[in-house]
Amino acid sequence: QVQLVESGGGLVQAGGSLRLSCTASGRTFSNYNMGWFRQAPGKERDFVAGDTWSGVSSLYADSVKGRFIISRDNAKNTVYLQMDSLKPEDTAVYYCAQQGAGYGYGDLRRPGAYPYWGQGTQVTVSS
Repeated sequence: QVQLVESGGGLVQAGGSLRLSCTASGRTFSNYNMGWFRQAPGKERDFVAGDTWSGVSSLYADSVKGRFIISRDNAKNTVYLQMDSLKPEDTAVYYCAQQGAGYGYGDLRRPGAYPYWGQGTQVTVSS
């Protein structure tokens, strides 16, 4: 049974930074691509960033490019999202997700490619 547990959310002022962590268990972490998504109140869940199993290839939403960095430590079964220069519009619940077998880099943006999701962590950026 795959479990994903996020941590690191909180309240921060605009321009500040947070680092989210997501630790996975239940199957071989290093075999699977990982993604971060977010959902603001009344909005759909949107792709934020994704990372391939090796950590070599990453993909970002245009809205966070240059401000957020996704990384992973396969030895710790953990994926991170470093968020800098935060803006009020970054306020949302952030979810990490693990891709299913057979999906690749081209599927990183697709929520349907991720059968496993964490419970989410709230990020609130005040102006």
